[in-house]
Amino acid sequence: MGITARGVGLLVAAVVLLGAGFRFAYPELTLLGAAAGAAVGYAALVAAWRPRLTVTRRADPDRVARGEPASMTVTVRNTGRLRSANLLAEDRCGRRVVPVPLLRVRPGQDTEVRYEVPTQRRGVVPVGPLRVTRRDPLGLVALARPYGGTTPVWVHPRVHPLTAVPTGAGRSLDGRVDGVPHGSITFDSLREYVVGDELRRVHWRTSARVGELMVRENVDTSLPRLVVLLDNRAVAHPQRVDGVAESFESACEAAASVVTAAHRADLPVLLLLVDPESAGRGDGDGVLGPLDRLAAVELSGDGDALRAATTRLRQDRLGDTLVVLTGPGGRDELGHVGALRGAYPSVVVGVFGAAEPTPPGAAGLVVVDAADGAQFAAEWDGVRRW
Repeated sequence: MGITARGVGLLVAAVVLLGAGFRFAYPELTLLGAAAGAAVGYAALVAAWRPRLTVTRRADPDRVARGEPASMTVTVRNTGRLRSANLLAEDRCGRRVVPVPLLRVRPGQDTEVRYEVPTQRRGVVPVGPLRVTRRDPLGLVALARPYGGTTPVWVHPRVHPLTAVPTGAGRSLDGRVDGVPHGSITFDSLREYVVGDELRRVHWRTSARVGELMVRENVDTSLPRLVVLLDNRAVAHPQRVDGVAESFESACEAAASVVTAAHRADLPVLLLLVDPESAGRGDGDGVLGPLDRLAAVELSGDGDALRAATTRLRQDRLGDTLVVLTGPGGRDELGHVGALRGAYPSVVVGVFGAAEPTPPGAAGLVVVDAADGAQFAAEWDGVRRW
């Protein structure tokens, strides 16, 4: 509860009048002071009354690409028995405040406000809660209360179309490594027949030798597996424009483009962050997929996280093709990425926002220098060392 400047002045006047009236035995001053104090007390009681309101929100849509339109519809219903008088309401949309008219809303009726959600920047835009301020008729006391929860709007990075996807690595017993565009089925082992197995998978020669039906167990050993490593360290993206690291935004767009292209080609893809501890979080709904993670990811201050990330990648060997996306500040540490060539047959590095091209053959890697995500997508098809 907050007392307005008018309320403070009236309260001070009440104290002075009461003090002067009792001190100098002036009943008129005492009466005026009591009236002023009673007015402040009445205002506090009126402002303390809590209106019964229900707030619902509907985002249309709740997930958009950067720059695409999105709107929020807020509906406030008066579920009480009294008319909502002397109420001021405002909804918070990110850093913006949107007024919501609530004056004279009858019981059982509602008011609806629709406004645009800013999507000029990637991120998770929190909308809400509704802040309702109750004032007394004299404007002496104001009390603000929150209503409803927070609804997030996920602003994903832009996705640029990629036509080329990497191939898998088909390894034969003699050590030869072949490119396999869409994976292949390879014999893995034999097991006993169970009801439901196809008869064409029965290995008759082994079945005759052991006296039981044995079936072939096949696995896809060469299905392309992509690993996208996004460098979210602040040291890798030192330049700022209005407080925003544009090279990091471009890296996020490139990551979203690669992940989307892999999903459309039905290829398994894994999105990793150099510093997963600072991946950010969204209010309300949980993070559901890689594009949500890219919307919520934030820059980290841990400059040593790249060495730990490459160590994990070398130990786990999570895929066949590794795509590393970094900024101009990460070029000096490409040696850590180059050490992964033994674990990953294909390693491609995207460097964004660098003033000068990366020296050819840096750490023996395929490096794509790009100003933004669109240029990376245009040069992606020219990388043929899959």
